[in-house]
Amino acid sequence: MDLAAALDGPVTLRSLERAAIPTGLAIELPPGFEAQVRPRSGRAIREGLALINSPGTIDADYRGEIQVLAVNLGVQPIVIRPGDRIAQMIIAPVCRAELVEVEVLAETARGAGGFGHTGR
Repeated sequence: MDLAAALDGPVTLRSLERAAIPTGLAIELPPGFEAQVRPRSGRAIREGLALINSPGTIDADYRGEIQVLAVNLGVQPIVIRPGDRIAQMIIAPVCRAELVEVEVLAETARGAGGFGHTGR
C-alpha cells in the first residue's frame, strides 16, 4: 500500500538532508507479523528520494504514528507536499529463527564468494 505525507505544508529536503515525514497512520498488527516500509521506485529514480533504513520495520507491538525516514540522495532539492505518496508498506509474517552454533558450515558451490558470485 502507498503511504502519503500527512503534512500541514510542503517540506523541502536539500541534497543529503533527512527528515521523518508523518503519515497520519497508526496500525495494530497481530503477533507474528511486521510492516515493512520501502521506497517508491519512481521517486527514487527521478528525484533521489530514498529511505534511510530501507526497508524500515514496524514491529507488531508498535502503536505510534508511522513516519517515513526520508533522505534526498539527489543533487536537487525535493519538495514533499501534503498528500504526496512517499513510500510503500507491506505486511508480512515474521519467521523467528533458532540459531545453532556450529564449528563448521556445510560446503556449497559458491562457498564464501561474495558480491557478484551468484550464478557462477
